[in-house]
Amino acid sequence: MAIISNGDLRMAIKIVTDSTSDLDPNLADDFGITVVPLNVHFGEKVFKDGIDLNTDEFFDKLINGTVFPSTSQPSIGEFVDIYNQISEPNDVIISIHVSSKLSGTINSAQQAANTVSGNVDVRIVDTQQVSMTVGLSALGAAKAAKEGKSVDECISIAESIAKRSNFFALFDTLEYLEKGGRIGKARSLIGGLLKIRPILRVEDGEIGQFSKARSRNMGLMKLEQAVQDLGQLDDIAIVYSTDDLDAKSLATSVEHLLPDNRSPFLTRVGPVIGTHAGPNLVAIAAITSD
Repeated sequence: MAIISNGDLRMAIKIVTDSTSDLDPNLADDFGITVVPLNVHFGEKVFKDGIDLNTDEFFDKLINGTVFPSTSQPSIGEFVDIYNQISEPNDVIISIHVSSKLSGTINSAQQAANTVSGNVDVRIVDTQQVSMTVGLSALGAAKAAKEGKSVDECISIAESIAKRSNFFALFDTLEYLEKGGRIGKARSLIGGLLKIRPILRVEDGEIGQFSKARSRNMGLMKLEQAVQDLGQLDDIAIVYSTDDLDAKSLATSVEHLLPDNRSPFLTRVGPVIGTHAGPNLVAIAAITSD
């Protein structure tokens, strides 16, 4: 959050994102980022992502339960409530969200922004990304706000990070992605994979094919190579669903690609992303340099 003074006018820049960003809650708190939860439905029961249902509980239900979950975006009213709660007079909220091609979340956010427009100034950013590429965009905007940058500069930074984002994911199976209706351009892979591990990427805001591997180890090597082929990088995040062993190993393998002896972020997907990813996912979010 930035507080800017101009004579008697004081304003703050507030950053909002949604739970598909998979931001670590402590990291979000450190940078003052408000995370709006999506919903996970198990039959008639509805859980707020990361609030009513933690990740361990979710994957136990997903793997061992008899009801396949579905997901839904936050309501317009939820966004209205949050925008009103966190804003003071003259504040600006930058609301940074998952791709509009994958979720109706940004539609709810935009309608809420229109609803509160007489009292609250909300700017919407469609990252055309998912998971930590959304998270890194929100984090970049929050860091810029803390440094005292203007609203336009913070938005420009979030949009720039989103455009430079690359997201590659190694799936154990596409069963969950297909059931969740998010298979997108990778649909042609269904039915022909057998034991082959699919590697998908985000393309133009949708899920698309990237590669496939005959073993998990080969898949992890292809993830590493994909990131190495991107050239100079500003940030890397390693994302996993159930077991962090391969994620930690991958983080060690690619940390030399980051400047200033920094380490990649390591984060676990929440229930909403987990619904579509399934168990044993490992993914890399990488931001190329300007």
